[in-house]
Order: sequence, then structure tokens, then C-alpha cells
Amino acid sequence: MTFQIEVDIHLMSEQLGALLAERGLVVGTAESCTGGWIAQAITAVPGSSAWFHSGFVTYSNQSKVEQLGLDPDLINQHGAVSKIVVENMVTGLIDKTTADCAIATSGIAGPSGGTIDKPVGTVWISVGDKAKGLMTREFLFTGDREEVRFQSVLESFRLLEFLLTRSEL
Repeated sequence: MTFQIEVDIHLMSEQLGALLAERGLVVGTAESCTGGWIAQAITAVPGSSAWFHSGFVTYSNQSKVEQLGLDPDLINQHGAVSKIVVENMVTGLIDKTTADCAIATSGIAGPSGGTIDKPVGTVWISVGDKAKGLMTREFLFTGDREEVRFQSVLESFRLLEFLLTRSEL
């Protein structure tokens, strides 16, 4: 399964990279549960320096505050695994860098850490673009820790691609 995961992620990253390059956009990442896997997948593609700005691995709540400028009260009120937190991770990254767009993830990959309200496999993904705004989704992935993280990476790429290619209203 590991080889197939690598192939799938590499193909999705190449596809996203081609779209970003075609549009002259640069992306950044703010990752919690994916631990830098999105940034690693992006930079594995030759030529990605033309469309990748930087990646923040903000695994702890403190790093979300220090590196991305999140208000600690948001985390205290809603939890790190929440819509408002991942949206603020995206906007914090875009505000602090020259990236045109961003991907942010926060979730519970397991095997422990889940609750009744937020079981293992709960992942929030937000993507944002300066011109097109934010798009945020909650997922409940199944599988072990690696499978939850893998699905998070793939859905991150899909969500940003969807945001960038959707027609203007």
C-alpha cells in the first residue's frame, strides 16, 4: 500500500503544481495532523520552487499562535480541530507570507485523542486564495493513522484544485 500512496500523492501534487504554474500562483501550507506531508509532496515535484512558498508545521497549539498569529481564545473556545482554527491558519499564512493561496489541516489521526464530538479520523481542511476566498470542509476518514493522514493530503490537493478552478458566480 505504501508504494500506491506515494504514487497517488505524487500524481496529485504534479497536477496541482501544473495548475498553480499555469495561473502564476504560489501556495503555502499550514499543517497540523499531516505533519508536513503536504509540503513534502509538493516539493518532491521537480520545479516546485516556482509555485511553492513555504510550509509551517504547526502541530502544537502554541505554534499555531506563534507562527500563524492565531488568537489563543479561538483554540480554547473551539479546539484546534475546528473550522475556525483551520480558516485562521490559512489567513495567517497568507498574511505572513507572499503566498497567493494556502492549505491548512488540523485533525485527529489517532489511534487515540478522539472524543464523542470529534472521533479519530475527524479532519478539518481549509484552502484559501487571495482572489477566491476560503473553502473549508470537515472530513471523517477511516483507517489507521497513516490512512487518515494520506486521505487528508489527497483531499487537501483536491479541495485547493476545486477552489482554483471553480467558475466565478
